[in-house]
Amino acid sequence: MIWDFKGPEGLETAKHHCVHLKEFAEIDNLTYYEVNHEQVHEFHAIAFITVDETDMKIFRDALKPHRGVVAS
Repeated sequence: MIWDFKGPEGLETAKHHCVHLKEFAEIDNLTYYEVNHEQVHEFHAIAFITVDETDMKIFRDALKPHRGVVAS
C-alpha cells in the first residue's frame, strides 16, 4: 500500500507517516514485511507498507492508502 506526499516537505512527511504505519501494525498485532519511504523526485515522496493479502483489507480500510500494488 502506498501513500503519496507532494511538495517541498513531502519526504519528511513520508518519513513521519512510516512511524504511524508501524505503530498501527504493532498496536493491532498485525504482520507486515516492510515499512519504508522513497523519494520519487524533489517534490514527490512515498511511504509504503508491505503486508500479506489476508491482512490487506484491514490496513486498507483503516489507513486509506492512495494506491496499492500486488507484490510477488
